[in-house]
Amino acid sequence: MIKIESVITSRSLGLQPYLSVWQKMKEFTAQRNEETIDELWLLEHLPVYTQGIAGKAEHIRQHNSIPLIHSDRGGQITYHGPGQLIAYLLMDIGRQNIGIRTLVRHIEQLIIAVLADYKITAHVHCGAPGVYVNEKKIASIGLRVKQGCTYHGLALNVNMDLSPFNDINPCGFETLKMTQMSDYIKDIQLSDVANKLEKAFNDFF
Repeated sequence: MIKIESVITSRSLGLQPYLSVWQKMKEFTAQRNEETIDELWLLEHLPVYTQGIAGKAEHIRQHNSIPLIHSDRGGQITYHGPGQLIAYLLMDIGRQNIGIRTLVRHIEQLIIAVLADYKITAHVHCGAPGVYVNEKKIASIGLRVKQGCTYHGLALNVNMDLSPFNDINPCGFETLKMTQMSDYIKDIQLSDVANKLEKAFNDFF
């Protein structure tokens, strides 16, 4: 794994609505300059579906009471809710001289390393960004790059209600099944996973 020399500031934001955090990410990215320190935001979202910029309506299998927001990240539709760890990466990849595909691969490997700490064996799928366990998806990745800087990030299923995924084709795949860390680890705490993920990012960057 390539070591990127950098500094990153971590912020724990708790349980947050999607729209307000999205707006803050866009504002942060618009206002940053060459000396702005990269940031990692760790949080959970209130229940929400988000549709990526290339999202297709056909991947909504059934409408329910959970709000749907059309976001500016990459990828198709997914679900966010309490018990899912969100990590938003606000990074100047131009300054790091790193491409978006390479960054996605690094994020995938960081997630796999964190899962390995819990004795959960995970892997990636060619052509389908994210991290999988036994062919079920446990973490999704969706980023936006603007003027060489990223925002949005990853969603790792820790201990949540997975049933809202049943009303969509997660990430645009009709037969894709979702899983979470609590399916393999009893009494897992999201705060512990967040601490491990934060350390992994800080060690790497």
